Amino acid sequence: METTIQPLDRVFLEIGPFTIYWYGVIIGVGVLLALYIATKESVKRGLPKDIFVDLVLFAVPIAIISARIYYVAFEWDYYSQHLNEIPQIWQGGIAIHGGLIGAVITGIIFAKVKRLSFWKLVDIAAPSIILGQAIGRWGNFMNQEAHGDPVTRSFLEGLHLPDFIINQMYINGTYYHPTFLYESLWNLAGFALLLLLRRVNLRRGELFLSYVIWYSIGRFFIEGLRTDSLMLTETLRIAQVISLVLIVVAAALIAIRRKTNKEMYLEGETKTK
Repeated sequence: METTIQPLDRVFLEIGPFTIYWYGVIIGVGVLLALYIATKESVKRGLPKDIFVDLVLFAVPIAIISARIYYVAFEWDYYSQHLNEIPQIWQGGIAIHGGLIGAVITGIIFAKVKRLSFWKLVDIAAPSIILGQAIGRWGNFMNQEAHGDPVTRSFLEGLHLPDFIINQMYINGTYYHPTFLYESLWNLAGFALLLLLRRVNLRRGELFLSYVIWYSIGRFFIEGLRTDSLMLTETLRIAQVISLVLIVVAAALIAIRRKTNKEMYLEGETKTK
């Protein structure tokens, strides 16, 4: 007898002609929680309370647009024939690396305009970024995307996953690796690690660069399990190549800045209770 399992409804709310998807709601929750944490930390570090609100107003829209452009660019063979689908972000199809590129460029410009240290801003934001990514992966879960190779139900049960996750990984008659979950858990562990590193006298920029290294290590290995990777060639996955480059660049920057920049993470900053 064929198993019949209904996927979770992707629609959060319908109001007349407008449809709100869980994908967008989950990403929104991730952004708001990340903003709350960054705002609290910015006050401790002597920055204006609303500095990250101002930054997010620019960074989030630009990051979403750049994440979509990045994804569409590497799937152009499809989207060139379906131009009307390019704006349909609610259907899924944004690339985190593309979003990070847009966010970092926005942060650099924002820091120059506000006459602030870019490294100070991203050090504060790093735990919030990785937490937002951990939450955002559940949007992929609702869309039944960003999964891995086929597995058996007994394999998923062996991971002691709740039924709602196992059932959502049943797609068109096949169970799949919940790689969205692996990355979400990796990012949550990274969030905890970065909070611990805040207590260490790192040099300016090293908290953010530690985030880059941690995330990239996990993404490299998890990407190898996925079936929907953006490909650079027939054998090279773009996310894995980018992850390796980021690990090398971040490690090199830490080494270089250790020799040339003596400014410590907490040095000269005011902390309020």
